[in-house]
Amino acid sequence: MRAALRLGLTGGIGSGKSTVAQLLGQQGAAVIDADAISRSVTAGGGCAIGPIAAEFGPEFINSAGAVDRDRMRVLVYADANARKRLEAIVHPLIGQEIERQSEAAVRAGHSCLVYDVPLLVESRHWRQKVDHILVVDCPPGVQIARVMARNGLTRDAVEKIIASQALREVRLRAADAVIFNDQLDLDQLAHKVKQFGRRFGLSSP
Repeated sequence: MRAALRLGLTGGIGSGKSTVAQLLGQQGAAVIDADAISRSVTAGGGCAIGPIAAEFGPEFINSAGAVDRDRMRVLVYADANARKRLEAIVHPLIGQEIERQSEAAVRAGHSCLVYDVPLLVESRHWRQKVDHILVVDCPPGVQIARVMARNGLTRDAVEKIIASQALREVRLRAADAVIFNDQLDLDQLAHKVKQFGRRFGLSSP
């Protein structure tokens, strides 16, 4: 049986990466969403809750038993060491679930696995795990405007998130393919994704 192609998908916040992932999924790819997995392990009853409470204190767990994301976000953007402590807890758990979903997708017969990973370029091990890297790109001003409108964050908060991610130039250098998602409407973006999908053996819906 032919090995499944593994496509790493990344892009800065507000680039449209998640939309591209959904469109690739509609073409038959198995999409493995690292952010969704991260949210699940830090949700109420998630396997990271106990270790996080022990490391950071119960005040970082909200009344629903989940990580207080706003409080944790403020801490990790202000304290690089706190970020490393959080990642040391969460990343291994995310990695285990990614492997589980990958194996299930291969067993189900998917020929293309798409790994939707915001920090793919920043990671030291992802390049070896994927066959190709697809970057969704747009100018920083567009990122800021989209995230402010979508999430209700201040410009300063969005700029801090962007500053914590890989430089745009670094992502582009790491890319095997790029979708420039600046002035595209959804239909235009879908057309571009179909073109890329065909390169990776996917069929158009």
